[in-house]
Amino acid sequence: MPHVKIFWDPQGLELDSLGTKEYLRATDGDTPYVSMSVRMLSIDTPEVHYPGRQKPSKQDKNLAQLADWIQEGKAPIDSGLGEYVRPKLATGKAGTLQEKQGESATDKFRELLGDKLIRSDGSKRYVYLRAADELLDQYGRLLAYMSPLYSTQELAAMSYEDRATFNLSMVKSGWAASFPIYPSIPKHADLVMLQEGAKDAHDHKKGAWADPKMLTGYEFRMCVKLYKITRKLVEGKTLSSREKHGWISRFCTDMTTREIFYPEDYYKVPPYNRIFIWPKDVTEAVGKMNLLPAE
Repeated sequence: MPHVKIFWDPQGLELDSLGTKEYLRATDGDTPYVSMSVRMLSIDTPEVHYPGRQKPSKQDKNLAQLADWIQEGKAPIDSGLGEYVRPKLATGKAGTLQEKQGESATDKFRELLGDKLIRSDGSKRYVYLRAADELLDQYGRLLAYMSPLYSTQELAAMSYEDRATFNLSMVKSGWAASFPIYPSIPKHADLVMLQEGAKDAHDHKKGAWADPKMLTGYEFRMCVKLYKITRKLVEGKTLSSREKHGWISRFCTDMTTREIFYPEDYYKVPPYNRIFIWPKDVTEAVGKMNLLPAE
């Protein structure tokens, strides 16, 4: 019989798993350093690999076929959203464009790292990470905002905007779409800068926005999922309503009007005004953000 008299095993309690990480070094007997991937919050860049490790360019024919299925009424998608995405898919190069823009976004991020993390004397700055309430995503990545770690003296000479996170800098460059998801929303001052930076990039066709046929990263992933579901239907397979619409689930609110839209109506909100909400969080979000039904 164990000597421990404390029982603590509440139902449903689980520890977050970080998955497999590379061991780097140890500074003492209880402080190992391991590699840790970070998913920067409130932004989404075009994909370099999706689905899995596949190149997006491999989806060109599939997405062109999806465009035909949408036009023929075979895809389980509302007509409004179908007309919104179909021209972008019908080019036959939607995946190739996504991949090229993903590579350009990666290049831009590396450029920002070089500009902001290397001091004039050649020494390297650390980075500052601010994590969200939900620490990890489904892939074990840390969810965080990331910025250069400036000294007290440097901060005193900088404006609030000069201290921008890499998250915001990527949005302002046009190589990342604004992608805040409730409840991991920036505080008001940062949300204002995110909206203004995203609108400026969109309106002035910076980065990925220069091509009118671009798909944001989340739209590309959405369309790949829709293709797979539609293919099953075309092949005669029977799917439940839930399976048919499993390719889209997040509600969307306009941060400038407080209107909330059903998932397939997200396109009615300008991309720089969107805040996404998971279905399980809608009731709480409506109350906390005082949201209104879209007209």
